[in-house]
Amino acid sequence: MELRITHETRYDYASAVETAQHMAYLQPGDTLCQTVLSHQLEVFPKPDQLSRALDLYGNWRCFFSLPAPHTQLRIVATSEVRTCIPKEVDSHIPWEAIPELFRYQASARWNPAAEFSFASARAPRHQEFAAYAKSSFPAGRPALLAACDLMQRIHADFTYQAQSTEVHTPPLQALAQRKGVCQDFAHIMIACLRSVGLAARYVSGYLLTQVPQGQPRLIGSDASHAWVAVFIPDLAHEQEQGGWYHLDPTNDRHGWCTPGEDYVVLATGRDYTDVSPIRGVIHGGGQHTLSVAVTVQPLLDKASFAHSDNLPAAGNSLTG
Repeated sequence: MELRITHETRYDYASAVETAQHMAYLQPGDTLCQTVLSHQLEVFPKPDQLSRALDLYGNWRCFFSLPAPHTQLRIVATSEVRTCIPKEVDSHIPWEAIPELFRYQASARWNPAAEFSFASARAPRHQEFAAYAKSSFPAGRPALLAACDLMQRIHADFTYQAQSTEVHTPPLQALAQRKGVCQDFAHIMIACLRSVGLAARYVSGYLLTQVPQGQPRLIGSDASHAWVAVFIPDLAHEQEQGGWYHLDPTNDRHGWCTPGEDYVVLATGRDYTDVSPIRGVIHGGGQHTLSVAVTVQPLLDKASFAHSDNLPAAGNSLTG
Protein backbone atom coordinates (compact mmCIF):
# COMPACT_ATOMS: atom_id res chain seq x y z
CA MET A 1 0.00 0.00 0.00
CA GLU A 2 1.19 3.53 -0.77
CA LEU A 3 0.01 6.29 1.54
CA ARG A 4 0.27 10.05 1.61
CA ILE A 5 0.29 11.76 5.02
CA THR A 6 -0.11 15.49 5.54
CA HIS A 7 0.38 16.70 9.11
CA GLU A 8 -0.26 20.42 9.60
CA THR A 9 0.37 22.16 12.93
CA ARG A 10 -0.44 25.81 13.65
CA TYR A 11 0.27 27.98 16.67
CA ASP A 12 -1.48 31.34 16.96
CA TYR A 13 0.09 33.56 19.63
CA ALA A 14 -1.70 36.28 21.62
CA SER A 15 1.37 38.50 21.31
CA ALA A 16 4.42 38.31 19.10
CA VAL A 17 7.06 35.67 19.76
CA GLU A 18 10.41 37.42 19.57
CA THR A 19 12.64 34.37 18.97
CA ALA A 20 12.08 30.61 18.98
CA GLN A 21 13.95 27.31 18.76
CA HIS A 22 11.96 24.20 17.80
CA MET A 23 12.48 20.47 17.26
CA ALA A 24 10.05 18.32 15.25
CA TYR A 25 9.51 14.57 14.97
CA LEU A 26 7.48 14.54 11.77
CA GLN A 27 9.56 12.49 9.30
CA PRO A 28 8.96 8.72 9.04
CA GLY A 29 11.91 6.40 8.62
CA ASP A 30 12.47 3.19 6.68
CA THR A 31 11.74 -0.16 8.36
CA LEU A 32 11.26 -3.69 7.06
CA CYS A 33 7.55 -2.90 6.68
CA GLN A 34 7.72 0.62 5.26
CA THR A 35 9.75 2.61 2.74
CA VAL A 36 9.66 6.39 2.64
CA LEU A 37 9.15 7.52 -0.95
CA SER A 38 9.34 11.26 -0.24
CA HIS A 39 9.18 13.73 2.61
CA GLN A 40 8.92 17.50 2.80
CA LEU A 41 8.74 19.78 5.82
CA GLU A 42 7.59 23.37 5.29
CA VAL A 43 7.82 26.02 8.00
CA PHE A 44 6.14 29.42 7.96
CA PRO A 45 7.50 32.01 8.62
CA LYS A 46 10.87 31.28 7.06
CA PRO A 47 13.34 29.85 9.59
CA ASP A 48 16.85 31.19 9.96
CA GLN A 49 18.13 27.61 9.78
CA LEU A 50 16.59 24.20 9.17
CA SER A 51 18.42 20.89 9.61
CA ARG A 52 17.76 17.25 10.49
CA ALA A 53 19.59 14.44 12.25
CA LEU A 54 19.01 10.98 13.67
CA ASP A 55 18.43 10.74 17.41
CA LEU A 56 19.63 8.02 19.82
CA TYR A 57 16.81 5.66 18.80
CA GLY A 58 17.17 6.13 15.04
CA ASN A 59 14.31 8.62 14.60
CA TRP A 60 14.57 11.59 12.27
CA ARG A 61 14.27 14.91 14.08
CA CYS A 62 14.33 18.38 12.55
CA PHE A 63 15.70 21.54 14.18
CA PHE A 64 14.73 25.06 13.15
CA SER A 65 15.08 28.56 14.59
CA LEU A 66 12.94 31.65 14.10
CA PRO A 67 14.91 34.81 14.94
CA ALA A 68 12.26 37.34 13.79
CA PRO A 69 9.04 38.30 15.63
CA HIS A 70 5.96 36.33 14.57
CA THR A 71 2.37 35.86 15.75
CA GLN A 72 1.77 32.56 13.96
CA LEU A 73 3.84 29.41 13.37
CA ARG A 74 2.75 26.92 10.76
CA ILE A 75 4.46 23.58 10.12
CA VAL A 76 3.37 21.28 7.29
CA ALA A 77 4.90 17.81 6.96
CA THR A 78 4.05 15.81 3.84
CA SER A 79 5.22 12.20 3.47
CA GLU A 80 4.63 9.45 0.95
CA VAL A 81 5.25 5.95 2.27
CA ARG A 82 5.00 2.43 0.85
CA THR A 83 3.95 -0.14 3.46
CA CYS A 84 3.56 -3.91 3.53
CA ILE A 85 1.92 -6.46 5.81
CA PRO A 86 4.27 -7.71 8.57
CA LYS A 87 5.20 -11.37 8.39
CA GLU A 88 3.29 -13.67 10.70
CA VAL A 89 5.52 -14.95 13.46
CA ASP A 90 5.35 -17.54 16.19
CA SER A 91 7.10 -17.44 19.54
CA HIS A 92 7.19 -19.86 22.45
CA ILE A 93 9.63 -18.23 24.87
CA PRO A 94 8.02 -18.00 28.36
CA TRP A 95 7.57 -14.47 29.56
CA GLU A 96 9.46 -15.17 32.81
CA ALA A 97 12.64 -15.91 30.84
CA ILE A 98 12.85 -12.43 29.32
CA PRO A 99 13.56 -10.29 32.43
CA GLU A 100 16.58 -12.50 33.11
CA LEU A 101 18.08 -11.30 29.82
CA PHE A 102 18.15 -7.74 31.17
CA ARG A 103 19.75 -8.60 34.50
CA TYR A 104 23.33 -7.38 34.86
CA GLN A 105 25.98 -10.08 34.66
CA ALA A 106 29.71 -9.44 34.63
CA SER A 107 31.21 -9.89 31.15
CA ALA A 108 27.78 -10.57 29.64
CA ARG A 109 26.80 -8.82 26.42
CA TRP A 110 24.57 -5.78 26.98
CA ASN A 111 21.08 -6.03 25.46
CA PRO A 112 19.97 -2.64 24.08
CA ALA A 113 16.32 -3.54 24.72
CA ALA A 114 17.06 -3.46 28.48
CA GLU A 115 16.72 0.33 28.49
CA PHE A 116 13.02 -0.03 27.69
CA SER A 117 12.37 -2.27 30.68
CA PHE A 118 12.98 0.60 33.12
CA ALA A 119 10.47 3.22 34.20
CA SER A 120 10.17 6.47 32.27
CA ALA A 121 8.35 9.71 33.05
CA ARG A 122 5.11 8.74 31.31
CA ALA A 123 5.26 4.94 31.71
CA PRO A 124 6.36 4.12 35.28
CA ARG A 125 6.71 0.72 36.90
CA HIS A 126 4.09 0.39 39.65
CA GLN A 127 2.36 -2.36 41.58
CA GLU A 128 -1.05 -1.26 40.24
CA PHE A 129 0.07 -1.86 36.68
CA ALA A 130 1.55 -5.22 37.67
CA ALA A 131 -1.74 -6.16 39.38
CA TYR A 132 -3.76 -5.29 36.27
CA ALA A 133 -1.39 -7.25 34.02
CA LYS A 134 -1.22 -10.30 36.31
CA SER A 135 -4.05 -12.34 34.78
CA SER A 136 -2.42 -12.10 31.33
CA PHE A 137 0.87 -13.50 32.62
CA PRO A 138 0.36 -16.91 34.27
CA ALA A 139 3.45 -19.01 34.81
CA GLY A 140 4.94 -20.50 31.65
CA ARG A 141 2.79 -18.60 29.18
CA PRO A 142 4.61 -17.58 25.98
CA ALA A 143 5.49 -13.89 26.12
CA LEU A 144 3.84 -13.09 22.80
CA LEU A 145 0.53 -14.69 23.83
CA ALA A 146 0.63 -12.90 27.19
CA ALA A 147 1.30 -9.50 25.59
CA CYS A 148 -1.48 -10.00 23.05
CA ASP A 149 -3.88 -11.01 25.83
CA LEU A 150 -2.99 -7.83 27.75
CA MET A 151 -3.55 -5.76 24.61
CA GLN A 152 -7.00 -7.31 24.09
CA ARG A 153 -7.97 -6.79 27.74
CA ILE A 154 -7.06 -3.08 27.59
CA HIS A 155 -9.11 -2.76 24.42
CA ALA A 156 -12.11 -4.44 26.12
CA ASP A 157 -11.83 -2.81 29.56
CA PHE A 158 -11.15 0.79 28.58
CA THR A 159 -13.38 3.30 26.80
CA TYR A 160 -11.95 5.49 24.08
CA GLN A 161 -13.19 8.98 24.94
CA ALA A 162 -11.73 12.12 23.41
CA GLN A 163 -10.91 14.91 25.87
CA SER A 164 -11.29 12.58 28.86
CA THR A 165 -7.58 13.09 29.51
CA GLU A 166 -4.96 15.72 28.77
CA VAL A 167 -1.51 15.30 27.29
CA HIS A 168 0.00 15.29 30.80
CA THR A 169 -2.59 13.03 32.50
CA PRO A 170 -0.66 10.48 34.63
CA PRO A 171 -1.11 6.90 33.38
CA LEU A 172 -2.16 5.76 36.86
CA GLN A 173 -5.09 8.17 36.64
CA ALA A 174 -6.04 6.84 33.20
CA LEU A 175 -5.78 3.29 34.57
CA ALA A 176 -8.13 4.16 37.43
CA GLN A 177 -10.76 5.89 35.30
CA ARG A 178 -10.68 3.20 32.58
CA LYS A 179 -10.95 5.71 29.75
CA GLY A 180 -8.70 7.83 27.62
CA VAL A 181 -7.24 8.09 24.12
CA CYS A 182 -4.61 6.12 22.19
CA GLN A 183 -1.72 7.84 23.97
CA ASP A 184 -3.16 6.79 27.35
CA PHE A 185 -3.75 3.19 26.24
CA ALA A 186 -0.19 2.97 24.92
CA HIS A 187 1.31 4.34 28.14
CA ILE A 188 -0.82 2.01 30.28
CA MET A 189 0.20 -1.05 28.27
CA ILE A 190 3.88 -0.07 28.32
CA ALA A 191 3.73 0.50 32.09
CA CYS A 192 2.05 -2.91 32.57
CA LEU A 193 4.68 -4.70 30.49
CA ARG A 194 7.55 -2.98 32.27
CA SER A 195 5.99 -3.67 35.66
CA VAL A 196 6.21 -7.43 35.00
CA GLY A 197 9.81 -7.09 33.80
CA LEU A 198 9.40 -6.89 30.00
CA ALA A 199 10.77 -4.23 27.67
CA ALA A 200 8.27 -2.06 25.81
CA ARG A 201 8.45 1.18 23.88
CA TYR A 202 6.09 3.86 22.63
CA VAL A 203 5.38 4.08 18.89
CA SER A 204 4.01 7.24 17.31
CA GLY A 205 2.62 7.23 13.80
CA TYR A 206 -0.48 7.27 11.65
CA LEU A 207 -3.37 4.98 10.81
CA LEU A 208 -5.37 5.00 7.59
CA THR A 209 -8.98 5.39 8.71
CA GLN A 210 -11.81 3.74 6.82
CA VAL A 211 -14.25 6.05 5.05
CA PRO A 212 -17.93 4.98 5.02
CA GLN A 213 -18.98 3.78 1.57
CA GLY A 214 -20.22 6.57 -0.62
CA GLN A 215 -18.72 9.35 1.53
CA PRO A 216 -15.68 11.45 0.61
CA ARG A 217 -12.49 11.41 2.65
CA LEU A 218 -12.44 14.56 4.79
CA ILE A 219 -9.18 16.47 4.48
CA GLY A 220 -7.60 17.21 7.85
CA SER A 221 -10.01 15.06 9.84
CA ASP A 222 -7.56 12.29 10.80
CA ALA A 223 -5.18 12.30 13.76
CA SER A 224 -1.80 10.97 14.72
CA HIS A 225 -1.85 7.61 16.47
CA ALA A 226 0.13 5.74 19.14
CA TRP A 227 0.67 2.09 19.93
CA VAL A 228 3.18 -0.25 21.60
CA ALA A 229 6.18 -2.39 20.67
CA VAL A 230 7.15 -5.24 23.03
CA PHE A 231 10.52 -6.97 22.89
CA ILE A 232 10.33 -10.73 22.17
CA PRO A 233 13.95 -11.98 21.89
CA ASP A 234 13.30 -15.11 19.80
CA LEU A 235 11.70 -12.89 17.16
CA ALA A 236 14.96 -11.02 16.64
CA HIS A 237 15.52 -12.54 13.19
CA GLU A 238 11.88 -12.51 12.15
CA GLN A 239 10.53 -9.14 13.16
CA GLU A 240 11.62 -5.64 12.23
CA GLN A 241 14.06 -3.76 14.47
CA GLY A 242 15.43 -6.83 16.18
CA GLY A 243 12.58 -8.54 17.98
CA TRP A 244 10.17 -5.67 18.54
CA TYR A 245 6.59 -6.83 18.03
CA HIS A 246 3.96 -4.11 17.53
CA LEU A 247 0.54 -4.21 19.24
CA ASP A 248 -2.26 -1.65 19.22
CA PRO A 249 -4.46 -1.66 22.36
CA THR A 250 -6.73 1.04 20.92
CA ASN A 251 -7.86 -1.12 17.99
CA ASP A 252 -8.69 -4.83 17.97
CA ARG A 253 -10.25 -5.20 14.56
CA HIS A 254 -9.29 -8.82 14.05
CA GLY A 255 -8.91 -10.03 17.62
CA TRP A 256 -5.12 -10.10 17.10
CA CYS A 257 -4.16 -6.61 16.14
CA THR A 258 -0.63 -6.53 14.85
CA PRO A 259 -0.49 -3.19 13.00
CA GLY A 260 -0.69 -3.89 9.28
CA GLU A 261 -0.05 -2.06 6.05
CA ASP A 262 -2.47 0.73 7.01
CA TYR A 263 -0.08 1.84 9.79
CA VAL A 264 2.88 4.20 9.34
CA VAL A 265 5.58 4.37 12.01
CA LEU A 266 6.80 7.89 12.69
CA ALA A 267 9.09 7.47 15.71
CA THR A 268 9.75 5.24 18.74
CA GLY A 269 10.90 6.11 22.25
CA ARG A 270 10.52 5.38 25.95
CA ASP A 271 7.21 7.28 25.99
CA TYR A 272 5.49 10.26 24.38
CA THR A 273 7.95 12.78 25.78
CA ASP A 274 10.76 11.31 23.65
CA VAL A 275 8.88 11.73 20.37
CA SER A 276 6.34 14.53 20.78
CA PRO A 277 5.70 15.96 17.28
CA ILE A 278 6.73 19.54 18.14
CA ARG A 279 8.59 20.98 21.09
CA GLY A 280 10.57 24.13 21.58
CA VAL A 281 11.57 27.20 23.54
CA ILE A 282 10.10 30.62 22.78
CA HIS A 283 10.73 34.15 24.01
CA GLY A 284 7.48 36.09 24.26
CA GLY A 285 4.17 34.98 22.79
CA GLY A 286 1.96 34.81 25.90
CA GLN A 287 -1.09 32.57 25.50
CA HIS A 288 -1.43 30.55 22.30
CA THR A 289 -3.94 28.46 20.39
CA LEU A 290 -2.85 25.15 18.87
CA SER A 291 -4.60 23.50 15.92
CA VAL A 292 -3.58 20.26 14.21
CA ALA A 293 -4.92 18.75 10.99
CA VAL A 294 -3.84 15.31 9.74
CA THR A 295 -4.82 13.59 6.50
CA VAL A 296 -3.89 9.98 5.70
CA GLN A 297 -4.96 8.69 2.30
CA PRO A 298 -3.96 6.15 -0.35
CA LEU A 299 -1.78 7.64 -3.07
CA LEU A 300 -4.42 6.59 -5.58
CA ASP A 301 -6.61 9.30 -4.03
CA LYS A 302 -4.03 12.06 -4.17
CA ALA A 303 -5.59 13.63 -7.28
CA SER A 304 -8.49 14.60 -5.04
CA PHE A 305 -6.18 15.97 -2.37
CA ALA A 306 -5.83 19.72 -2.05
CA HIS A 307 -3.62 21.69 0.29
CA SER A 308 -5.25 24.41 2.33
CA ASP A 309 -5.33 27.41 0.00
CA ASN A 310 -4.42 29.95 2.67
CA LEU A 311 -0.84 28.84 3.26
CA PRO A 312 1.48 31.83 3.55
CA ALA A 313 3.55 32.36 0.45
CA ALA A 314 6.86 32.76 2.25
CA GLY A 315 8.47 29.78 3.91
CA ASN A 316 11.32 27.36 3.98
CA SER A 317 11.29 23.61 3.46
CA LEU A 318 13.34 20.51 4.15
CA THR A 319 13.09 17.61 1.71
CA GLY A 320 14.24 14.09 2.48
